Amino acid sequence: MDWDKLRIFHAVSEAGSFTHAGDTLNLSQSAVSRQISTLEESLGLSLFHRHARGLVLTEEGEILHKAAKKIFGELALIEGRLADSRQLPSGSLIITAAPFLGSTWLAPKLGQLKRKNPELQLTLLLDDRIFNLAMREADAAVRLYKSEQPDLVQRHLTDIHFHICGSKEYLAEHGTPQNAKDLQSHVLLGFPDNVPAPFADSNWLFRVAGQDPDSSPNIIKMNSLYGIYEAVQAGVGLAALPDYLVKETPGVLKIMPEIERAPVGMYFAYPEERKHSKRIAIFRDFLLESIEQTTF
Repeated sequence: MDWDKLRIFHAVSEAGSFTHAGDTLNLSQSAVSRQISTLEESLGLSLFHRHARGLVLTEEGEILHKAAKKIFGELALIEGRLADSRQLPSGSLIITAAPFLGSTWLAPKLGQLKRKNPELQLTLLLDDRIFNLAMREADAAVRLYKSEQPDLVQRHLTDIHFHICGSKEYLAEHGTPQNAKDLQSHVLLGFPDNVPAPFADSNWLFRVAGQDPDSSPNIIKMNSLYGIYEAVQAGVGLAALPDYLVKETPGVLKIMPEIERAPVGMYFAYPEERKHSKRIAIFRDFLLESIEQTTF
């Protein structure tokens, strides 16, 4: 079987369309379609059902997709091990993190890492979706939950504490709540139910206030904690925000500090196979050093 065509088939299977696979492979849609047609002809099988809304794998296509996924996953792990065997603090390192944590805390500290390791080629992917580390979608992750994915090394880094907050302007105009019941008359900010949340129980505030997020007119939902933070600064309403972020924002105040949600654990995770990686070890040590400089 032609390895290049198998690579293209794998990309199309993952993307669900010739166009999206072409974007990933840097090929035109017609070139990708031609390669798949040639592969199907050589096998004497149809691998995809073509529909107006995209592609669906046939039964034979599913079988080949499972095999290709396993093959390319193992090749990615081997590539990582070969790179790790050099034991040099240089080369590519892809880290994934929750957007609000990456943009407000991690990104501003990267200068310290680069000054000590100028040869490190760092990519920071800020996304709430779960990247598959075993398939090398990223080398390591800073996560706000303990993963159930097998064969991962996970180190608990610290706990992030959250409190209910509002801007000085908002509180001056609407009053400062004195207890949980008072929250019912205030605008509350939180997450939609149908999007990936950066951590568990992200809408704790709604429950504390006794508000139904599906029916209350006092609730505004956003799929970004950083957006919620910006809205609080602008005086839109109240939200549960991380202490480290509020501490750096003079115009935002904690209210009812005795009401606190369960802390959110921060973890550093990477595949067991990468435990000897010098680059991952350098980033882990950088995280631990950075955490010592922050009160979460």
